[in-house]
Amino acid sequence: MALNLFDLTGKTAVIIGGNSTLGGSMAVGLGGHGADVAIVGRNQEKAREVAAAVEAAGGRARCFEADATSTEDLTRVLAEVLEWTGRCDILMNCPGKNSVTPFFDLQMEEWDSIMDVNLKSVVLACQVFGKHMVDAGEGGSIINISSVSSEPPLSRVFTYSASKAAVNSVTKFLAKEFAPARVRVNAIIPGFFPAEQNRKILSPERTESIMKHTPMNRFGEAEELQGAAVYLASEKASSFVTGSLLRVDGGFGSMTI
Repeated sequence: MALNLFDLTGKTAVIIGGNSTLGGSMAVGLGGHGADVAIVGRNQEKAREVAAAVEAAGGRARCFEADATSTEDLTRVLAEVLEWTGRCDILMNCPGKNSVTPFFDLQMEEWDSIMDVNLKSVVLACQVFGKHMVDAGEGGSIINISSVSSEPPLSRVFTYSASKAAVNSVTKFLAKEFAPARVRVNAIIPGFFPAEQNRKILSPERTESIMKHTPMNRFGEAEELQGAAVYLASEKASSFVTGSLLRVDGGFGSMTI
């Protein structure tokens, strides 16, 4: 009898920012492996598109509207998810906001906004959904989405890099904090996965610089994050994995010059 390490049947995955390009693709991956997927975000039109894709992959999905930086909203979504499936086993934190404002031009309003979306949202979701997992006593998996800009920082995106470095730190801290309750906390470090519209605005010089630093010499496709997401979500496949930063970057992080 074949052992299916990646079967998520009976599990509920909550994906904050699941209406984004990368979050949506990983939602499809989790749903296609049997998880019930809660797609959480503000743009409900995009959320519904992701839900349809999850269902087309054979999964079950429902959309929930929330501001990822609001404890009140996240607490409400937790209650709604529990009403839907009765459980919460997997939390994925995907919200993201970026800016190329030069350091000396940076205003604290922009700093606060990026830090709220990229870092505060992760902390709040781990407080709300992580506490439920810890208290439920059935284990669980939290997957944070970091970035290659987290270590070392990427040029031109100062605040984004700082926020993602903090996400790495939060991931490791909470891995230790939640381990006694069998709640695993890991992060995925994606390389460059620009959506088609973003690729068009990348300057030739910037693209050349990225390719020179990426041994596989190409951008990633959103679907290439699904395997890492399913692996970290599955208790069977990654039961002894916590506090890890899993790179899916075409080798970007292995390069020095």
